[in-house]
Amino acid sequence: MDEKSSSSSSSSSSSHHRLLIVLLMVLLFGVIMVQYVCPSRSECQMLHQLGSWFKDGGAAGAGSGGKDIQDGLQRDPYIAEDGALVRFVPRFNFTRADLNRVVDFNIKGDDVIVFLHIQKTGGTTFGRHLVRNIQLERPCECHAGQKKCTCYRPGKKETWLFSRFSTGWSCGLHADWTELVNCVPSRMDSLEVPENLPSRNYYYITILRDPVSRYLSEWRHVQRGATWKASLHVCDGRSPTLSELPSCYSGDDWSGCSLQEFMDCPYNLANNRQTRMLADLSLVGCYNGSAMSEEERWAVLLESAKRNLRGMAFFGLTEYQRKTQYLFERTFNLEFIAPFTQLNGTRASSVDVPSETQRRILELNRWDVELYEYARDLFLQRFQVARQQERRQARERRQQERRRLRGRLTTKQGRQPKPTEPPCQPERHSAVTEEQRRDSDGDGVESEIPDWWDMEENGTMEDYMGNVEQW
Repeated sequence: MDEKSSSSSSSSSSSHHRLLIVLLMVLLFGVIMVQYVCPSRSECQMLHQLGSWFKDGGAAGAGSGGKDIQDGLQRDPYIAEDGALVRFVPRFNFTRADLNRVVDFNIKGDDVIVFLHIQKTGGTTFGRHLVRNIQLERPCECHAGQKKCTCYRPGKKETWLFSRFSTGWSCGLHADWTELVNCVPSRMDSLEVPENLPSRNYYYITILRDPVSRYLSEWRHVQRGATWKASLHVCDGRSPTLSELPSCYSGDDWSGCSLQEFMDCPYNLANNRQTRMLADLSLVGCYNGSAMSEEERWAVLLESAKRNLRGMAFFGLTEYQRKTQYLFERTFNLEFIAPFTQLNGTRASSVDVPSETQRRILELNRWDVELYEYARDLFLQRFQVARQQERRQARERRQQERRRLRGRLTTKQGRQPKPTEPPCQPERHSAVTEEQRRDSDGDGVESEIPDWWDMEENGTMEDYMGNVEQW
């Protein structure tokens, strides 16, 4: 009886093993087929992640720590991190100079980064990154209990950063573009006695945020007692009069105001704040609203804000923290120590706003909405360009390494390597690279796509041409 039981148990165990082996082989076969049937990561992202897990032996057992390598780079950490669409399609047609934002920032020379801090855009967090989180030869000196840090250049007692956390509110609380461009040079000269009157380069940077979220966040901040009374609003050499800029409240502050009261004040500077703070106010008579109609006034301010935004060395978006970090590092050739964190749980996100109220907020901030859409498009196109260039550089490094290895192998075999002609350099303003021509299907359509457009990530020529808006 025991022998029969033992024999039956052994047979059952053997059957289970065979079944597991068959299932494992079927699973591996399926993973292999995925690579052929669905080669595009953007269309079958989940399946490819599963396939890469098995190929790497799992996240724990992989030699690379579970990180996928693509085009000589680690798996792109920017796609899922902020919820951005994989197939980004641009709306605006920017110039090559607008998209390639890499500056020759010399921290040892006389260059200065000027941070334009717009209220409730996450500027406080970004400002702290600038003074505490950048790898520097001479790090900023920050002491507990003190808001300001000392950010000196290597070997000099001169600051390279003009911001709330380095020089304080030297040009007024939350100074706007109009104030900063007229104030910063003189303030820098007063803070530091210039030697031989150096010609400083000022690189302006800022952070923008979704207008509805920013507006709600400012309301909650004002509701808790914030006033920004110390703001100067200097334009054309003077601050606005009380008749030009009336107050929305009569007491010491506006604490406890309801959202309806916040929206009903016609003088509320929270309305379209980002457009106003990035524009040249002198173009519309500063705060004198009688110089032109309101519609004409805001149209001028919007175009000025767009122009100034394009000309800035860098701007980031609160909703894209990792991309903001990446573009800043690439623009200034500086690296942060710790990665930025995408925080979606803000006070503004916790506010339950009816759809009708949201529509009212959008109407009150219609110019900020248009500016943000413009800024987001420019920001994501700049990111695409930078990543495209990075991939191209990685491919060129691999090609150079292969040529070097082939040359070494040929030399060992006693044969002379065939002379290779240097690759033809494309014209500076060519609309397509040689690599894109090789990848073309032969119908000539891709020849009209700009060289920064990534066909693998962004789709077809129709995706590009059908969504580009001339401005």
